[in-house]
Amino acid sequence: MNQPPLRIVIVGGGTAGWMAANLIAKRWQHKHVAITLVESPDIGIIGVGEGSTPTLKRFFEDMDIAETEWMPACNATYKVSIQFDGWSPESGIDSYAHPFISQLDTFSERPFQVNCMTRRLGLDVNVTPGDFLFNGWLAKYQRSPKTPANFPFRIEYGYHFDSGLLGGFLQRYAQALGVTHKALKITDVKCHPNGDIAQLQTGEGETIYGDLFIDCSGFRSLLLQQTLRVPFQSFSDNLFNDSAVVCATDALETLPVQTRSTALSAGWAWQIPLTNRTGNGYVYSSAFTSPEEAEDELCRHLKVDKARKQLRHLKMNVGQVTEHWSKNCLAIGLAQGFIEPLEATALHLVQTSVEIFMDHYEKGNFSDQHRHEYNAVIRERFERVRDYIVAHYKLNTRNDSEYWRANRHNEVLSESLLQLLDVWFRRGDLQQEIQRQKLDSHFGSTSWHCLLAGYGAFPRLAANQPNQGDLYKDNNLEQFFSGCLLNFSAQ
Repeated sequence: MNQPPLRIVIVGGGTAGWMAANLIAKRWQHKHVAITLVESPDIGIIGVGEGSTPTLKRFFEDMDIAETEWMPACNATYKVSIQFDGWSPESGIDSYAHPFISQLDTFSERPFQVNCMTRRLGLDVNVTPGDFLFNGWLAKYQRSPKTPANFPFRIEYGYHFDSGLLGGFLQRYAQALGVTHKALKITDVKCHPNGDIAQLQTGEGETIYGDLFIDCSGFRSLLLQQTLRVPFQSFSDNLFNDSAVVCATDALETLPVQTRSTALSAGWAWQIPLTNRTGNGYVYSSAFTSPEEAEDELCRHLKVDKARKQLRHLKMNVGQVTEHWSKNCLAIGLAQGFIEPLEATALHLVQTSVEIFMDHYEKGNFSDQHRHEYNAVIRERFERVRDYIVAHYKLNTRNDSEYWRANRHNEVLSESLLQLLDVWFRRGDLQQEIQRQKLDSHFGSTSWHCLLAGYGAFPRLAANQPNQGDLYKDNNLEQFFSGCLLNFSAQ
């Protein structure tokens, strides 16, 4: 009973720091732990519009935080899908959707994948992803994903939100769970003789001791990269984008339940609908366009007067650290790595990295016994998410700029991605290959079919068409989803 508590020190706030604080405080509330979060009062939060995957919905459910509590506080809206505009014009597809997959899609995932195989054989069948997944219908008809009590299937969805406001909300919630907040500027980090981090020195003269440190200090990675010298592995050889310019516009009159991603000359623009405004940004490669040109192109895309808008620039360090957990330090968020926001995976990786860490820490009786196993798991997850994003660029059919041609001709692909594409174009069983590679941790078979079908990655249609074998028609999926849609109200 006299044993001192495990002192957990989180360096850096923001969404990543406060999400980590909440997850740990909630799960270990009956353990003998003391959690302190230290963040500099000088570092402001850029509250850009951000999107999530359905993993965030589970976070709030696990934390027992109701949507009615946090969504209004963060100007949040629902998100059921991502729409991609202009990524594969040569295939004749102007846009496609990647809807989140729900329990209801048990009835339609297999017909979708079979139709994709049929189309790969040259037959003319429906392979539009949004037609086969119920969230595609919700997005098309702008229906709220809130499920009525009498509807027997669980609908998965994510959110759009103001990341600055969400960080502030999570801070208040974590403090209510007993997390100590210190607004102090760290000036020095001291280590034990064995290399473990021992203490933080602050400009205000306070010394903060800890047993376990969590680095949420952003791209500068004060603890893991600067202090422990853990190397950073860049993904710049196959993900070219390293910059973004952001701009807010007025709120949309009707709020869509999807994020929009539009291909531009040197990257892509996002549109994220919030209740009070619309978040916009242009993610681009500085090797192919300048910040000034990016500003001009974004404003033309938005049809706004550049002189009347406040534009902000961000730099991105795309890649991951070689060890996410080193010594007695765990890196989370931008400090551990970043994969550009095309599929809104940032918070998903934060949340799962913390949850998987707690699993391994507990399994080792609150020791680093399973640190190497943890690092292997998280490195693999980052690499496989990277591959899915890389495929968006590799498969593009744009010819309007050197940027898109360079992406299409890029041969720096992982063995995993090469095998997936090889199976697809050889008309093999993609689901079987995904299972062989054990890739279902995030982007599973249906997500890969959405991407490849959405890009129109098919051979030319055969000359002779039997005009049968279309499971979308044979299973009467249009009537099925139309009937389900009657249960959901307008957004």
